[in-house]
Amino acid sequence: MPKGGWQEFSNTDSLQRPSGPAKQPTAKSQQIVRVQPTRGGKGGKTVTVIRGLELDPNELKALLKKLKTRIGSGGTAKDGLIELQGDQVELALELLTKEGYRPRRAGG
Repeated sequence: MPKGGWQEFSNTDSLQRPSGPAKQPTAKSQQIVRVQPTRGGKGGKTVTVIRGLELDPNELKALLKKLKTRIGSGGTAKDGLIELQGDQVELALELLTKEGYRPRRAGG
């Protein structure tokens, strides 16, 4: 036995990482959602960017589908952002409000 009676991996419990408090999802009405028209990096085309949504990828895609259906344009969801083709800020704000979010217009 090593000096002091210490054993590095004496049981499987020593290999487990401590679990911290589970992160509670933020309520829709408390999320800081920003809707902004932008042209940067899009070849001069205007797109509407929605950021600040705390959703898992499946919920994000479901919300994207609702937005695209309501607005009648294309769009994509990547890196936690939703991008809609064209300047769709007012329609996006309206739909997000109906969904229970408190969106704000950002930028120009």
